[in-house]
Amino acid sequence: QVQLVESGGGSVQAGGSLRLSCAASARTFSSYAMGWFRQAPGKEREFVAAISQSSLNIYYADSVKGRFTISRDNAKNTGYLQTNSLKPEDTAVYYCAAGWAAGTKDYEYRFWGQGTQVTVSS
Repeated sequence: QVQLVESGGGSVQAGGSLRLSCAASARTFSSYAMGWFRQAPGKEREFVAAISQSSLNIYYADSVKGRFTISRDNAKNTGYLQTNSLKPEDTAVYYCAAGWAAGTKDYEYRFWGQGTQVTVSS
């Protein structure tokens, strides 16, 4: 069992940045791929970024490519999502997830955090 806790969300103006963190409870964090998803009000949850266990494979949604950066520190059992050049359409609850493979589908992830709110104003 892996418990994930996100932090770092907040309210920023368009063009701003936030660094989201995902702290894992288990030392087995390095055994899991990690993904970030987001869900805006009235919309389905969507893929944002994923990173494999050793950080060799990284994937981004087209909507965030070039603006967001996913990373992880296995020694600290923590994953990160650096969000730059934020836009109002990035407003959503951001979730981190852990699974066996760095996929782009939410059903590929077994463990989920509670989410952190990101609000971007114009």
